[in-house]
Amino acid sequence: MKFLYSKIFIKQVFIAVIIFSLVVLFSIIFLFFYTKQTSKISVPNLIGLQLSDVEKIVVENKLRYEVIDSSFFNPDFDKNTVLDQIPKSNKNVKKNRKIYLTINPTSYGNVILPNLIQLTKRNAESTLLALDLELGNISYEDNIGKDMVLKVLYLENELKQGDIIPKKSKIDFVLGNGLNK
Repeated sequence: MKFLYSKIFIKQVFIAVIIFSLVVLFSIIFLFFYTKQTSKISVPNLIGLQLSDVEKIVVENKLRYEVIDSSFFNPDFDKNTVLDQIPKSNKNVKKNRKIYLTINPTSYGNVILPNLIQLTKRNAESTLLALDLELGNISYEDNIGKDMVLKVLYLENELKQGDIIPKKSKIDFVLGNGLNK
């Protein structure tokens, strides 16, 4: 027990703590420079830009990009336009970092029109919304079924069950007005 309080032991422990601290300090400094923590690049804002413009900007900033999603069509943006990016703009990243982009696809997807004839306006409208279609003009003609779908029109052409149409299309209805002919 006397050995733990001797000058030699205390001196050796002190030297060991100093050496260990220096090794840890040099390791931290080495890793700081080895992982290039000093070279930061601010991520540019790519939202709203065309994919061709994005490529130039990304190369100029010594970054890379990858398209991760392009299934959701946003009619507010042009085709092949960036809708979202990860990481967000003005974040500091290392050079050669990959930027993940969500792109507006070149066209809407297509949907198969279900049978809407003889459905009520309310049911047919909810079916359209579920298929990502929009309700266009509604016209009425004499038929005993009030608000019953008699015809489904797209670009003034009558549609049948199973026809393929683009998403976000405006579909017109011809409904019964509840009056007998």
